[in-house]
Amino acid sequence: MGTEQFQPVIVRSKKDSYIFVEGKPNADRFYVLMEGNVRLIREAIGKGAGTVLMPGEMFGLVSAMAGHGYIESAVAMSDVSLLAVERTQYGGLISKANSFAVNSIKSFSQKLRELDVALSERTLKSSSSGDPSHIFQIGEYYEKTGKPAQALYAYRQYLAHCPNADNKKAVVEKVAKLENIVTGKAPVYPLDTMVQSYPKGHLLFAEGESGHTMYIIQAGQVKITKIVDNKEVILAVLNKGDIFGEMAIVEDKPRAATAEVCENCTLLVVNDKNFSTLIKEQPEMVVRIASLMSERIWLLYRQLDNTFIENPLGRIYDALLIQLEKNRVQLNSRESYQFNFGYNELMGMVGLSVIDNKHFDRKIAGDGKVAFKDDKVFVEDISAMQKEAVFYRRAQKISSLGKG
Repeated sequence: MGTEQFQPVIVRSKKDSYIFVEGKPNADRFYVLMEGNVRLIREAIGKGAGTVLMPGEMFGLVSAMAGHGYIESAVAMSDVSLLAVERTQYGGLISKANSFAVNSIKSFSQKLRELDVALSERTLKSSSSGDPSHIFQIGEYYEKTGKPAQALYAYRQYLAHCPNADNKKAVVEKVAKLENIVTGKAPVYPLDTMVQSYPKGHLLFAEGESGHTMYIIQAGQVKITKIVDNKEVILAVLNKGDIFGEMAIVEDKPRAATAEVCENCTLLVVNDKNFSTLIKEQPEMVVRIASLMSERIWLLYRQLDNTFIENPLGRIYDALLIQLEKNRVQLNSRESYQFNFGYNELMGMVGLSVIDNKHFDRKIAGDGKVAFKDDKVFVEDISAMQKEAVFYRRAQKISSLGKG
């Protein structure tokens, strides 16, 4: 994908017409506004805030590169003239203008950070701290929960980022104690090593530490988390083909979350030093990165929408639907499906406490649509579960409109 010659098409739309509609499946093109104005509207879960675009601005790129449904609606505010670009022509475009690749990846990175902050404010009632001192709290959490290797990594990063901390002596003592417990050394690779492997339980990075590296999973599984009020909040469980850490590639800002290896991993590692070389020598890889970043943006939009569903059971069904959509599963299938995460991870995805929500266990088990087999979430009938999720989403939208 992405190697076709760049041959955009000029299209025109009348005032008040829809250029595309939120939720339309298989988004396949993006647009550059040439004349007139366009309003972007997000209507999911009853939210209708809009953004007005001016000539020269681009829209629909995230949806097109992700290849899911459009994440917003685009409405012509006047008669408009547009440059329509097929998704498959993205590679041809970046080969003509390297600056376009850099700018589009940078815009993806900025959108990811914006959505991450918005999601944190919704689910955690606070924005990402971005404070290196938070790494100490991460270390404390892992130490208390019996994860010495993870705690050791966090404490070492804390000392590196806060060398003059008041509690430095105490942390040094913790590190010495944990070094006697943790067996085996963490892998250390030269900066120019693009393929790297890490064992289960290893922290690739901790929230608050600096970083200029992003990762693409070649094999294995990685969990993205935040530690809030001494509790682990699971933001995502990532697998082969997924990308993470991408916000660091073009932004000199602290990590927004923690990445923990759940299963032994082989990773493709891209940093700010080899990224420019990739653009010139491997444009197809840049297309792949753009697609993966767009997929992550799409996922964050869907997760943000999920937080507006007030019924906890509805949030659970919608979270499962999001994962099915992410994995491009046929939603009208009557077949069963086993997810690659368990009950605790599912509760973490929707911001529910495992301890405080046992009655939701009974409701889930009682309707027969969701079960837990071999410590993994299992659905007997994909289409039946999808209908439940759609029911709750529609009910929430109606409720939101009524309140408005």
